Amino acid sequence: MLEREEYVEQSYLFRTLGDRLPQNLPLQECLRQVKEELLATTKLPMAVDFMRTELEHSGMLAPAMERLAHYFAPFQTYIMRAAEDDRGRFDTRVALDILRAEADFRAAGASRPGLFIFQFEILCRNRLNYDRGLAAIAADNWYDEAWRDWIQIVRRQVGIIDFSNLLYVRSEFYQKQHLARTGTPIDADKPMLFGEKEGKIAWANRDKDPLYLFAALQRHLGSPTVPRLKAPDESPLLIPQLLRRVERIEQRMKLVEEETRAGTVDITKFFGKPAEE
Repeated sequence: MLEREEYVEQSYLFRTLGDRLPQNLPLQECLRQVKEELLATTKLPMAVDFMRTELEHSGMLAPAMERLAHYFAPFQTYIMRAAEDDRGRFDTRVALDILRAEADFRAAGASRPGLFIFQFEILCRNRLNYDRGLAAIAADNWYDEAWRDWIQIVRRQVGIIDFSNLLYVRSEFYQKQHLARTGTPIDADKPMLFGEKEGKIAWANRDKDPLYLFAALQRHLGSPTVPRLKAPDESPLLIPQLLRRVERIEQRMKLVEEETRAGTVDITKFFGKPAEE
């Protein structure tokens, strides 16, 4: 786990790269520029320098982030590797936006339940590999041993058991219901990882699409929204398209007027000049 200022600078790095990618600037040049803008008292400028060198040799950032495992979390490396996979359809712009949002969440002091729900929703919405994604989440030092054990359980049972049920049985709401129903507490070897509110929301969303569960958690608990690919802004193209259509309409109106006056249309003026031999 890093200090807060490291995550703040990481957020700035990923936001800047995402903003400059549409400008068709080489990624190496973007890294060289943003390195000068980063806070020199953090370790990120050294990491960016190493990433730029690795990018010039291999053309990818994920190998450099993997070798900097003491600085970048395994899930951050997995997101970048998925974006750089030629066989996938995960957009690099979305990956950078996700990394920026996760760094912001960590800088704000993310709780373990909130961070896990956020990361799991990223896997769901972008159709990423659950096995490799959950393995990367479990390897994060942000989680303690109890969380790692439960994430491995989710890794083995996701797709077999509804995720809402997996969350519900590890919540304080389930603990209270079990105690009221049986009169005996739950085994101490299964610590409760989620609060009562998370348990109620999970119980209400059983056997439903997991996206409904994520949306409810965002509404009631203020969980961050997972970034998604934004539709391109076509408004700058509207005026040129309208001008071309108006020109076509004017040409058609001129043809109609000539036909009305002369009874025929002289189409020879529309002929192009013959090519010179």
